[in-house]
Amino acid sequence: MDTLNDVTFFNLCANMINELKDGHVNLTSPFNMSRYWAWFQNYPANFNSTVIFGSRYLGNTYRIAGGFDYTVIPNTSIGYIYYPDFTQGFSNANLSYMIASLSRCDGLILDVRDNSGGTLTYAQTIASRFTTQTVKYGYISHKIGPGHNDFSTPEAEYVTPYATTPVIDNWVNKPVVVLTNRLCYSATNEFVSMMKELPNVTIIGDQTGGGGGLPMSSELPNGWTVRYSACPMFDAHMNSIEFGIMPTIKVNMNLTDMMNGIDSIIETAISYLQRLKKTNSAN
Repeated sequence: MDTLNDVTFFNLCANMINELKDGHVNLTSPFNMSRYWAWFQNYPANFNSTVIFGSRYLGNTYRIAGGFDYTVIPNTSIGYIYYPDFTQGFSNANLSYMIASLSRCDGLILDVRDNSGGTLTYAQTIASRFTTQTVKYGYISHKIGPGHNDFSTPEAEYVTPYATTPVIDNWVNKPVVVLTNRLCYSATNEFVSMMKELPNVTIIGDQTGGGGGLPMSSELPNGWTVRYSACPMFDAHMNSIEFGIMPTIKVNMNLTDMMNGIDSIIETAISYLQRLKKTNSAN
């Protein structure tokens, strides 16, 4: 078999499936893997790890629990947690220690920017710490036949609370901000969908990247594999989350701020939580 012809055929197939504009759709051969990355590359990054690990935010004294980096933001009473990857494992003990450490904070910022997904059960475990009630956050359908629209009736999905004393082990009484950008994809996109339905949570930043459909893989006759989105997923109001979730408050990073070690999105979240505290104190 001619290698050049293989490459040409691969590129042709890759261009065809890229028309789906889906980051979960890939063609894999022994010599390449196709990928559609325009879902985040065509948009502002809205994240800079050097800035968040600078002295204004995490600094060099932050704590690490499982896959989380966390601290109290200097000169504030606001907790900050950065979780970069839903493939990074953690235990319920990790979560409980973080909660205890940040329990005196007036508000919390949970930063999942540039988190392109991973294990969905991690998303559910984290979200369970922000509610004492079972909350419907979306729907999922499954393929049930060969036809283009042969999908099951959408089934509701729920966030269920962590089953211990809420005052000790949950953040349910704290205002919480989740920070997002276009690289919030797959399991992270689902996590944002969960959090958006909780009453004490506000989403700040940019629209997520999407990737709601759970991926599956099949082997082709020539031995290559194709991965594709198999299960349409929706928010609690039956809106598709495949192409992203809009934040409650949309903010882009400011280049001048970034060059000065300032994260415009974090600063917006800090100001929002501080205003919320003043409003609540006045009432």
